[in-house]
Amino acid sequence: MDRNTPVIELKGVGEKTRKLFEKLNIFTVADLLSFYPRDYENFREPVSISHAGAGEVCALRAAVAGIPNEKRVRNLHILNVNISDGTGNMQLTFFNMQFLKKTIKKGGYYIFRGTVQTRGNIKIMEQPKIYTMEEYGKLTDRLNPRYSLTKGLTNQAVQKAVKQALSVCPPEEEFYGKEFLRTYGLMDAEDALHAVHFPEDMEQLVQARQRLVFDEFFAFLFLMRQNKEFTEGIENCFPMFETADTVRFLEQLPFPLTRAQKRVWGEIRDDLGSPCCMNRLIQGDVGSGKTVLALLALLMTAANGYQGALMAPTEVLATQHFETISEYANGGCPVLKPILLVGSMTAKEKKEAYGKIASGEANLVIGTHALIQGKVQYKSLALVVTDEQHRFGVRQREQLAEKGEKPHILVMSATPIPRTLAIILYGDLHISVVDELPANRLPIKNCVVNSAYRAKAYEFIEKEVRAGRQAYVICPQVEEGELDDLENVVDYTEKLRGRLSPDIRVAYLHGKMRPGDKNRIMEEFAAKEIDVLVSTTVIEVGINVPNATVMMVENAERFGLAQLHQLRGRVGRGGYQSYCIFVSTKENKETMERLQILNQSNDGFYIASQDLKLRGPGDLFGIRQSGEFSFRIGDIYNDAGMLQKASAAIDALLLGDPRLELQEHMALRKHLENVSANSVDFRSI
Repeated sequence: MDRNTPVIELKGVGEKTRKLFEKLNIFTVADLLSFYPRDYENFREPVSISHAGAGEVCALRAAVAGIPNEKRVRNLHILNVNISDGTGNMQLTFFNMQFLKKTIKKGGYYIFRGTVQTRGNIKIMEQPKIYTMEEYGKLTDRLNPRYSLTKGLTNQAVQKAVKQALSVCPPEEEFYGKEFLRTYGLMDAEDALHAVHFPEDMEQLVQARQRLVFDEFFAFLFLMRQNKEFTEGIENCFPMFETADTVRFLEQLPFPLTRAQKRVWGEIRDDLGSPCCMNRLIQGDVGSGKTVLALLALLMTAANGYQGALMAPTEVLATQHFETISEYANGGCPVLKPILLVGSMTAKEKKEAYGKIASGEANLVIGTHALIQGKVQYKSLALVVTDEQHRFGVRQREQLAEKGEKPHILVMSATPIPRTLAIILYGDLHISVVDELPANRLPIKNCVVNSAYRAKAYEFIEKEVRAGRQAYVICPQVEEGELDDLENVVDYTEKLRGRLSPDIRVAYLHGKMRPGDKNRIMEEFAAKEIDVLVSTTVIEVGINVPNATVMMVENAERFGLAQLHQLRGRVGRGGYQSYCIFVSTKENKETMERLQILNQSNDGFYIASQDLKLRGPGDLFGIRQSGEFSFRIGDIYNDAGMLQKASAAIDALLLGDPRLELQEHMALRKHLENVSANSVDFRSI
């Protein structure tokens, strides 16, 4: 058995489990071994109730102090249980778990594990896990890996399969030399693979993760260097010059461009008329006006007789872009002939769109990544604009080049990456920063609270909905059972429906839903058919709802500040006062001070730099926030130090062996070629 072996050949993996693994994109043993744990549980010795601090995940050995009290609020069954251990009392609350009334007996001793919260002077736990003394004893003081799951697949089943794969697969060849490993303080690859899944202790886990993160960053940056060589100095096949169309467009805008927008527009305009092809990134906060700049570039392209393409990350956002641009086209920009191309269109609609694109009748094509697929043939594609998290990758650029096309590339990003990291990550692109917000934008009002303020937050959301507005509630998790101390979307939605008035329409959204269902929910929210949307960070990009005025984030302490800032950018897009409520289950001073930074500034780049200082590199358990880059384990914020180390290592390596032709680098060269051939793309599209 080797790493290319289908996962079904592992003992205990039947047809049912194979299908569940495939839902997680696990097809081979190699896929399974690179399916790294998302977190680790440390089952520490139980503490007394008196020592259980608010916001902490604790195990308590306590007795059931009375008969469980149950009540029903519409579709929500609530079971309250009081426990005691001689040092204090605590209330446990369970939702839709009626069977526990028969399972836990008055006077019986159990281990209860969950997140401690306070409500006044009362300590509470919601949905704690229950163990017998014997069950908990087997778990104590172990780092237990926890994987991202799909319904029907247990964490235990994944653990068992991974253990087997590690035991039967022969070790792979180390691709770095011994001196290289010593210079950069890296663990052996095979040891790192074993340790990241089943670490002996925290120190070993940190070392293993550092090695795997380094490998990801190293391969990514190496391919970026190759891309830079490929793109640098490409002749401009579509030279463009400004026409009166862009001037008229600017005159029609209801607001003047900011100084930053004018500066960046000048850089784009110069690129389009220069001897070399444009390859530029526009960085800017949500609401800074990047889309207007992209539209100016697309208008200039159309006015010069060429075609442009605008790629959005979701169908909903693509449709919104199309509707907005169509209004301009029907107004004062008749030179623009926009067309929409998305996956949900009928075969007939797509065929009609293909015809208009091929003939040049449509000079601006708006859609998702389907825009550059094989069936789409352009007459004269001169500019490709990618919006939000999408990047125009190496392979896609090469595909167009092979077709004889060398379009200008403009990438828009709202991810606030500090310049030191941006230079490393976007080394193949020229960088423009829109570092100024329009003067007419109302600043978002923020508040950082603990879980005791939840009830008041719900009241405020209801008040805003009654005023005709809408709200987001963000949870980190999707389904119950992934991490006990975090709110999950599905269960949370049911709880929220029980807390809000029955006429308030609440729906949920998460990344594991079918694309059609996700689009439907986002469309309904945009159409004001949903009042409150409970979601994971999948709404970070992909939807623009000016009527939404409230953003409530549960377990805010688990997110990076940069990501919280991006989530905050989903509100404040209309003319109404908007609000952000950050709910933290951890109430320690450091956590609250970190979150208060969001009150100090609306500058995403400042917030990201502060976040880096406070979190430091290698934060193992923070929710990943670098959504633009499809790394399996690395995060550009939490692992900024490792990113810089990988960049320095490549510089040193290529200085002595630019083509990796020396015998000592053959294994590394083979590894990088393999990564390049088998990866979907490090920069998702």
